[in-house]
Amino acid sequence: MKPNRLFFIDAVRAFAIIMMLQGHFVDTLLAIEYRDDGNTVFQVWGYFRGITAPTFFTISGIIFTYLLMRSKKNGTSGKRIKKGITRGIMLIAIGYALRAPVFDWIQGDFKDYFLIVDVLQCIGLSLLITVLIYLATFKKSAVFSFIMFCLASTVFLCEPLYRSLDLYDTPLFIANYFSKSNGSVFTIIPWFGYTAYGAFIATLFYGFLEKPRFKTTLITGLIIIGTALIWKSSWFFNWIYLKTDFQLLKDVAYYNYLFTRLGNVLILLGLFYLLERYIKQSLILKIGQKTLSIYVIHFVIIYGSLTGIGLHQVIGKTLNPYQAIIGALLFVTTVCALSLYRVKTNQFVYKQIRKLWDARVSSS
Repeated sequence: MKPNRLFFIDAVRAFAIIMMLQGHFVDTLLAIEYRDDGNTVFQVWGYFRGITAPTFFTISGIIFTYLLMRSKKNGTSGKRIKKGITRGIMLIAIGYALRAPVFDWIQGDFKDYFLIVDVLQCIGLSLLITVLIYLATFKKSAVFSFIMFCLASTVFLCEPLYRSLDLYDTPLFIANYFSKSNGSVFTIIPWFGYTAYGAFIATLFYGFLEKPRFKTTLITGLIIIGTALIWKSSWFFNWIYLKTDFQLLKDVAYYNYLFTRLGNVLILLGLFYLLERYIKQSLILKIGQKTLSIYVIHFVIIYGSLTGIGLHQVIGKTLNPYQAIIGALLFVTTVCALSLYRVKTNQFVYKQIRKLWDARVSSS
């Protein structure tokens, strides 16, 4: 068992990936007539689906930054930084590859739809940004922590300013990282904010993990702050607006999904950290360590990535709730089993990147 490993992060990651699997399955295949926002079950499903992406981005920031900072103690910073850069580039490349219209290209039909940005590209770019900031503050962990917290808060607070951003004069490849007007599912802002908050939390683990009562203090803090963000952050921003007449704060208060979702994530982290001793040897940890493979497999099966034939094309939005529930359970089980026992996406991609790198070094 590795010392100081954050086992609960793998559990949170497993929870998030399972929520993503069932969320994508149901959203893709549930018939339109059963999507009732007034239905309690549908509301609960929508709530859990809504916290999936914020959780992924936050825990990516936590585990990535924690490993970066630990490597400084171990004297392996250079190796970890190179691995982090490789990881970021790999995620961006896989994100584009999953949407590559291979069969259209074969027929000579070249469309720019595959340039839209999704979760993998944003996480990959977020990791690269984190590495750059870490390098710039390498000798000052406290400065790095402060910068990441301030960046995250600024990105969230300024969301109304770029909410409807349309960079029509910017090259599409770049514009899609900042604007959804061309079909991007995720954009680097505001989603980098969650990664930055995760990086800030990682600095707390790095600095205080071995201190007495750290775990109790952090769990309490996560749950209290998370609850406050959910129930009181909108009131707080509106209260400041009434005192200062600063319009931006009113805009944040009346569309406050970023801070409330962050509150959900913090509570989730606190609960899983509280239960960490019960999940250290569980299957859930193995699932949490296979999220990339799971993501790739599910994308191929549901959306027909690379093959052009998936559940989206074959079944479409035709299932009733009972069929969707049973199908989601089977889908989650199948994808997780394939990832755990058949497919090793991470190792394969890393191996190919190493081959390309070695070949480049040898030729130079």
